[in-house]
Amino acid sequence: MKKKSTKNKEQDQNWEEKVVQVKRVTKVVKGGKKLSFRAILVVGNERGQIGVGIGKASDVIGAVKKGVTDAKKHIINIPLTKSYSIPHPIEGISGAAKVIIKPSAIGSGVIAGGSTRIVLELAGVKNILAKQLRSDNTLNNARAVLNALGQLRTFKEAAENRDIDVVQLYKL
Repeated sequence: MKKKSTKNKEQDQNWEEKVVQVKRVTKVVKGGKKLSFRAILVVGNERGQIGVGIGKASDVIGAVKKGVTDAKKHIINIPLTKSYSIPHPIEGISGAAKVIIKPSAIGSGVIAGGSTRIVLELAGVKNILAKQLRSDNTLNNARAVLNALGQLRTFKEAAENRDIDVVQLYKL
């Protein structure tokens, strides 16, 4: 009998999941209309790991389960500063949706709306300013935030890419 490692159990318990949207969708087939549900989910551990997933099934519970597994497949790591913000301003695009994200002062909270807010909160960001542009599509906005967060670089990483010292970055 194999013993399950406690490390995997701890990792599973730390994940928090939120349903962003549940939509009833229909497909027209020969016999009429086929009804199903589409769920958009965000999974995060509030320590810099975040994923967005989508699931479709004939019932809501099945769609949510599929969405959670899809979100866990698409998890990214993001760098957070000591003040639980992001290192620099960034833009993200997904489809027609565009999101602008900027670091904010300590104590300002998460200033964002819709699916952007949910993604940023589950990522563990506490002080941030975000604006959704061009599209109000929930899924594309969530993916645009994920795109932006995936592009973030720390000052150390930027200095290593340019082969210069971190102090020289501040002087430029």
